[in-house]
Amino acid sequence: MNWLIRAIVGTKNQRQLKKLWPRVTAINDFEKQYQSLSDSQLQAKTEEFRGRIAKGETLDALLPEAFAVVKNAARRFTDSNRMVTVRGYERRWEMVHFDVQLIGGMVLHSGRISEMATGEGKTLVATLPAYLNALTGKGVHIVTVNDYLAARDSEWMGKIYLFLGLTVGCLQHDQSPEVRRQEYGCDITYGTNSEFGFDYLRDNGMATSHEAQVQRGHVYAIVDEVDSILIDEARTPLIISGPATVSKEHEYGKYKTSVDRLVREQFRLCNRLISDAEEALKQNQKEPAGKLLFKVKEGDPKNRRFAKMMEEPSLRKLVEKAELSLYQDTRKEELYALKEDLYFSIDEKGHEVNLSEKGRRFLNPTDENAFTLPDMIKEYADLDNSTLGVDEKNKLRTTIQKNYDDVNERIHAVTQLLKAYCIYEKDVQYVVQENKVMIVDEYTGRIMPGRRWSDGLHQAIEAKEEVSVESETQTYATITIQNYFRLYSKLAGMTGTAETDAAELKEIYKMDVVVIPTNRPILRNDHNDVIYKTKRDKYNAIITEIRSCHEKGQPILVGTVSVDVSELLSRMLKREKIAHTVLNAKFHQQEAEIVDRAGSPGCVTIATNMAGRGTDIKLGNGVAAAGGLHVIGTERHESRRIDRQLRGRCARQGDPGSSRFYVAFEDDLMRLFAANETLTRLMERLGFKDGEDLQAPMLNRAVEKAQKRVEALNFQRRKHTLEYDDVMNKQREIVYGYRNQVLRSENPREFIFEAIDEVVVEKVHGFYPEKGVIDEEDINDLINWVNTTFPLGLTREKVQFEKMSELETSQHLIKLVTETYEVKERHEDPAGLKYLERYTILSAIDRLWQGHLYEMDGLRTGIDLRRYAQKDPLIEYKNEAFQVFSDMWGNVKVEIVGNIFRSASSLMAFEKFLTMLPQKLVHQQLEAFSPTIGQDEQSEPAPAQPSNPEDAVSDILKAMPVRREGRKIQRNDSCPHGKCNAEGKVLKFKNCCGREGVDYCKLG
Repeated sequence: MNWLIRAIVGTKNQRQLKKLWPRVTAINDFEKQYQSLSDSQLQAKTEEFRGRIAKGETLDALLPEAFAVVKNAARRFTDSNRMVTVRGYERRWEMVHFDVQLIGGMVLHSGRISEMATGEGKTLVATLPAYLNALTGKGVHIVTVNDYLAARDSEWMGKIYLFLGLTVGCLQHDQSPEVRRQEYGCDITYGTNSEFGFDYLRDNGMATSHEAQVQRGHVYAIVDEVDSILIDEARTPLIISGPATVSKEHEYGKYKTSVDRLVREQFRLCNRLISDAEEALKQNQKEPAGKLLFKVKEGDPKNRRFAKMMEEPSLRKLVEKAELSLYQDTRKEELYALKEDLYFSIDEKGHEVNLSEKGRRFLNPTDENAFTLPDMIKEYADLDNSTLGVDEKNKLRTTIQKNYDDVNERIHAVTQLLKAYCIYEKDVQYVVQENKVMIVDEYTGRIMPGRRWSDGLHQAIEAKEEVSVESETQTYATITIQNYFRLYSKLAGMTGTAETDAAELKEIYKMDVVVIPTNRPILRNDHNDVIYKTKRDKYNAIITEIRSCHEKGQPILVGTVSVDVSELLSRMLKREKIAHTVLNAKFHQQEAEIVDRAGSPGCVTIATNMAGRGTDIKLGNGVAAAGGLHVIGTERHESRRIDRQLRGRCARQGDPGSSRFYVAFEDDLMRLFAANETLTRLMERLGFKDGEDLQAPMLNRAVEKAQKRVEALNFQRRKHTLEYDDVMNKQREIVYGYRNQVLRSENPREFIFEAIDEVVVEKVHGFYPEKGVIDEEDINDLINWVNTTFPLGLTREKVQFEKMSELETSQHLIKLVTETYEVKERHEDPAGLKYLERYTILSAIDRLWQGHLYEMDGLRTGIDLRRYAQKDPLIEYKNEAFQVFSDMWGNVKVEIVGNIFRSASSLMAFEKFLTMLPQKLVHQQLEAFSPTIGQDEQSEPAPAQPSNPEDAVSDILKAMPVRREGRKIQRNDSCPHGKCNAEGKVLKFKNCCGREGVDYCKLG
């Protein structure tokens, strides 16, 4: 039925294309009319369109004419043989928009994704909707995957925009804020996703004035290689970080040697287990041998001896049988006992390493609790029930907290070091250059300068590689790729491979994918995959095929998934005396030139991942007769899109070409995600031997199923990350919105007085009991709070709070504070005071927001443990995140109020203000108001940081927002613990736990 329906009405994609074709005719008709115009007349169309938009005409109505203007400009460049300079090279303009490119431009204008095959001219397509949407004057952002492509495209396509009277900007990594502001001010701005995202974070989370902000809104963006940016890179959020207040870098160096010994000991243990398994097999004890080999799989899955044994179908079957058996519910205890025989177990799919009790004893044989987190709740409860004094209890609380922190840091450092040794491989996930660990993008094969793994992982890898360990960082501002691009009112994208991820793009970004037909039929011959038992056989076969193609003058592009494999193949080709070039994270400087020459006769190019290279491979003379470019994939990537992008490098615009992928059962994709039982049966049935290969459509489907499993797993991870960041995004919108109001306000003082009103009202409410009559003790405490917060110099004789209601007290105090601030204002420089007021608010927001991000990271890390209590971690996270944010936001107002009288635009202004204060305050409480001097005076050096790390930890804990489990307990409420005095009467909180320093109820 589905086939019949499609045959009658067509697919959804065909129906969408059918609606667009009539507009192609209209565009071409207008373009023919414009051919008779002079250059100046054509250029005048831009101002004409802007005028029509100002009068209310829509962009959709203007589309045929605007697209025709852009196409005609390209035609004039081609007809006049115009030479353009792009990245220092002269090239002739030879491009006029095809009809299918006009279709692609309309798809982009409508806020959808245009899937166009490699070589179909996506870079030129973007000029159509970019020009049309830039006519509004609100700015268009064109997002590329690297700085080179941003600069290249802005220079190359920019010639059209400049010719038509638009301005073009380009963001680059090291530009100053002033330059960035100019680039964003242009009609069309090119840049990478990270540059746009980090500018947003700096504007909204770090800028100290409106003039320091560079962006001017998020109206329309076109994302090149949209799947690479919105899907592949979306697994890692954008983070601006700085030096952490407390760095744990010394922990990695401290435990590096121990972890190194632990890993070697596990390697020796696994080799012994393999030897025992071989002995068991000799005695025909298959079940024990299967368990032993499964134990090796858990402890050292990349062990070479183990990998060699897994080439035998019968042994693979033994391990699979043992694994299925042990994961049954009735044998879980046996499974746990088996894992405890190892020092640690490795979960390659989840990127986790779990230390066993045996491993903990190996690392610290003298202390069995060295890697066991203490039960702080029980210890605090025992302490509360003890008869110790308040001072002794406080000291013991500090000791308990310090012990917990020490153990937590120890576990964290060892876990990250184990990941560094067992999961992250040099020349695969990272390279070491200039004494630094540099991350390699797993999808593009490029180095990502300035990027660092978070949560101490980068420091652990630096310790492993024995390079300088850089200070641990703390998050200042962060946002996910998904939430940044969802800021745009209209978002579009283009790529050669989006159809396989259309469901995710629709669900997350609400963008449909439209597959655009090619200008000419594709002549590429895609051969079946060739599957071998071992990588050794696979690489030998690849070299043989390269030699065969090279001898007949056919160019070859070899795609690898890691730097390590590209260098291995390079060494093998050198032994065969076959000239070649290598493009990977270590040799990427001449990327465009290497890719551009890859189509020359007999040229051999080895490239690590071809996603987003952005440069077409054009065939040299005589290459078409030799069969065109031949693409060889050394293994299947975990994403089908990456394989399609590699294949798409050949057979562009009707050229001939061919492709073939080589796969080994030792490849990570096959080892971790393929249906092992099916492959094992197939190997047994065919009698698969060393050096033999398998080629069958069924095997292609098996590989594709494995890729789909990985894609589904990665999608769930990205969705999981987004669900948690959506919670933070709500909070981010509130903080950034308030912060921007302060930045753009001409009168920041109104925000200060709003904070004073809120804080004073809340504080006074805490001192008044429900009956509304305040007692003597509360009056004294209220006066003390007022005098330590504001320079009012109140005394018991001056105020009669007992005669005032709660509302009257609040209004009286607000009036006094306002009058005192007016006195301060008279002695300040007006411009300096405005700066100071704004800075006081921003510094409070930034300091506590950064502390909040730190706390939320900790909450996010441990929230999954709630699963064991049959609770949904996401719901728990939302509830706790709301409470933590509420506390933080309240603390922001408290800090603003507490700092307004502790800052001055100059030392002279502060001294004059002091002379107007009550003398008692000047003599007795002056130390509470040490000033922060504005920028027009030289301030004194900042106080030295605590020399003792323990003191620094204590300072951070004091500064962190307090998280309470229930409602806030007021001073005059009954004690929630129900403590009684001698008469059996429940005490007030201020006379009970409140007196002991317990701020909130800890029951439950």
